[in-house]
Amino acid sequence: MSRWDQYDRWNFPESRPIAVKGGIKAGSQRGDFGKSWWAKRWIATLESFNIGARLQRGRSYARQGQVLSIEVEKGCVSATVQGSRPKPYAISIAVKALPEAAWKKVAKQLTSQALYVAKLLGGEMPQDIEAVFQSVSVPLFPETLRDLTTRCSCPDDSNPCKHIAAVYYLLGEEFDRDPFLLFKMRGLDRRELFDLLGTGAKKQPAAEEVEHVVEAQPLPMDLAAFWEGKPIPESPVGAMEAPAIAAALPKRLGNFPFWRGESPFIETMEEIYRLASAKVPS
Repeated sequence: MSRWDQYDRWNFPESRPIAVKGGIKAGSQRGDFGKSWWAKRWIATLESFNIGARLQRGRSYARQGQVLSIEVEKGCVSATVQGSRPKPYAISIAVKALPEAAWKKVAKQLTSQALYVAKLLGGEMPQDIEAVFQSVSVPLFPETLRDLTTRCSCPDDSNPCKHIAAVYYLLGEEFDRDPFLLFKMRGLDRRELFDLLGTGAKKQPAAEEVEHVVEAQPLPMDLAAFWEGKPIPESPVGAMEAPAIAAALPKRLGNFPFWRGESPFIETMEEIYRLASAKVPS
């Protein structure tokens, strides 16, 4: 038993959290958290800090759905977690944002390799992207606990506590769905990254996603025709047909952050769009 485990047991015996409904429940109910290499790298970094039994309790909180909300902003994560007291605990995790000059150096290195840009556009983190950050002397992932400034309103003086640990694990799972959140925590969101890579203006929606544009018709020259108008068609919206791509707009907007549904957000929206299209009269 480590000294942290002994400290936790002596000072803060394990208590039962108040059960909640609608919390953010981890998709992983057993085994490791995270599927992608970058999510696993985040989790492995945190677990390497050797903070004792609080990580195990944090995993339990994440799997039980005790985390009520998580908001990721540039350089900061805020969350609320339901513990054993009636009032949920407020949590903040500050991550040192990289300066603009560092991001420009990173972008220059990324654009030197077409494969890096292609993978990022496809929503995937290049396998050796850490080496790119290291080449300009800035880390992508936190290297020590000092790289993260964490606070929780719970009475536990240990930092990070189990409530913060729960948020750590859920962040790892969310990185699976949206790796750009990792960049956002370091100070650069998805749009800004693509702008630096020179792809923001070039990325165009697929032809199937472009809304149909009706050309303007000239006004009739005949005064009687102008006032009387034309016969109103039976269907004022005209002919309708199912779109070639289901849920095109949600796909362009991306996944819903920390989606609470049982199935992935995009898959859920695709099914809803398909069912709605099937009810439209041809």
